[in-house]
Amino acid sequence: MKKMKTIYLAIVSVLLITACDNDLDQTPPLLLESSALEEFGPVLNAAYYYHTGAVTPQAVMGDFRADNLTFIFDDEPPYPDFHTYNSDLGGLAISEIYFRPFYRDLYKSILSANNVIENSTDPTEVAEAKFLRALSYFKLVMVFGDVPVILTPQPDVSVIPDVDLTRQQVADVYNNVIIPDFQAAIAGLGNSGLASGRASKIAAQGFLGKVYMFRGNFNEAAPTLGAVVSGAAAVGISLENDFANVVLDQSSEILFSTKLSSSIPNSSTGTAFVGWFQAKDTKADQDNVTLSLIAAFDASSAAGGGTDLRKDLTIDTALRRGVKYTADQFDQDFIELRLSDVVLMYAEALNENSAPATTVLPLLDPIRTRAGLNSLTGTVSSQADVRQAIADERRLELALEGHRWFDLVRTGTVDAEMGATISSNYHVFPIPNSEILASDGVITQNDGY
Repeated sequence: MKKMKTIYLAIVSVLLITACDNDLDQTPPLLLESSALEEFGPVLNAAYYYHTGAVTPQAVMGDFRADNLTFIFDDEPPYPDFHTYNSDLGGLAISEIYFRPFYRDLYKSILSANNVIENSTDPTEVAEAKFLRALSYFKLVMVFGDVPVILTPQPDVSVIPDVDLTRQQVADVYNNVIIPDFQAAIAGLGNSGLASGRASKIAAQGFLGKVYMFRGNFNEAAPTLGAVVSGAAAVGISLENDFANVVLDQSSEILFSTKLSSSIPNSSTGTAFVGWFQAKDTKADQDNVTLSLIAAFDASSAAGGGTDLRKDLTIDTALRRGVKYTADQFDQDFIELRLSDVVLMYAEALNENSAPATTVLPLLDPIRTRAGLNSLTGTVSSQADVRQAIADERRLELALEGHRWFDLVRTGTVDAEMGATISSNYHVFPIPNSEILASDGVITQNDGY
């Protein structure tokens, strides 16, 4: 029996360990014996670090799955048709290469966070851990839908076979974990972590507002996001004057980012997300920017009363590749949330709450002015037209930052924007087959895969 438990532990390490496996691993050897730990700072650092493994899959899913960029998998169909891989070798490869690191590392972050939440006596550490646990589960439900929920650190190998790996409904994960954890982070954190890249109160507020947007709860989203917009200046957050600076690691509008560095191994391997956008990966090495995205920038210029400066700062139209990131691909931090994103969501929430266009559209003015465009105030007035204007602004402002596909799913505009009827089965992604096998079928696959 002991041997079987050891094998089980090795197979499903994604769900059953909290130790790191790199130089940032400063967790004591007896990690599974939580009572042996006295300092939980290293475990909390591990919870941060594991998000580095989710960065590239998230960015690739967000833009390449949508209508911004294209992905080539050998001689098979392009990435938007990845569901055709549900039974062949290509399907297994794409699931394991692109979705398993995302799934695995976020659960590692969750289990590390659980350890801190249950055992640390430092309230700030606990609040940070709840922030990271909420963020991990938020990403997981965005990508996979229903997911297993584990809220304990699993300190003893003997209890591992008793862990319930049954996938929990999305609504329950939001209501029982994500929202309460972000609320606890807001209550327990200040904003001193902004400069160091750690969780902060204002970042937790921003993510909670984003969660409400994904739930379609605009009544809660509007005041939550509004508090971030109105409180940003007081904590040193502001829109960059020059769009060329918005994704720099030191950008003034970053609320939270996952820190990456070429001097510290990433928890995943392969081309970093920047390389994907710059057409430096063999699966995205030619003409990966879609004609649709180019046309969207051109339409923005034509209708905006100027030239949309974001176009040349985001894409090279001649080579059809991204140019938004100028840092080395392994030194570019992944921006999880920045102020422009929050402002646009706030405007969207107000519009969905039937605020007049004269209230909503001026929120877009600083973003559009920076892009070399005129105000939309007075040019559109209906709720539907304002909704489309905000959606168009989000696509161009946040292009190549991993948002587009998730925005389309969230707003129910997948078919309209993709120009095709896409089964809702494929609004989420396949659960890695290795996790299904390791759970002996307790973890089930999403429909259609």
